[in-house]
Amino acid sequence: MLDKTETAILKLLEDDGRLSYAELGEKVGLSKSPCWSRVRELERRGVIRRYRADIDASAVGLELHAFVQVTINSARHTDFEAAVNRHPSVLECFTTAGQADYLLHVLVRGIGELDELLRAEISRLPGVQKVETTVCMKTIKHRGSLMSCLR
Repeated sequence: MLDKTETAILKLLEDDGRLSYAELGEKVGLSKSPCWSRVRELERRGVIRRYRADIDASAVGLELHAFVQVTINSARHTDFEAAVNRHPSVLECFTTAGQADYLLHVLVRGIGELDELLRAEISRLPGVQKVETTVCMKTIKHRGSLMSCLR
């Protein structure tokens, strides 16, 4: 469980991971050193997994998001998951309860690259039996705040 200060630290870092410990501490009512200790403890516990830049996909030529529902042979889950974890075009992979076994979020330059990805790569991953794809036309909300999901 998180205390009030840890929650405040996480909300601020999620919004701006480049805040200095002095700035962060000032905003949560701690001096620099205790703030640094709190952040290090959150990192040690795995609450903060890493820091990264939020890159605009279209600015680097990646225009097409697609969501791929995959049904696989039940004996191949481990192999499939390992292959998905290695695949550079798969941003996210979720197991699902429903008609498909997995939901993949993939990102490519365009429709031709998506076609190639689906035919030559995704459909040939271990155990894949069926693939159904939904192409994203427009992103309405991108990567909302995880901490705002806390109530």
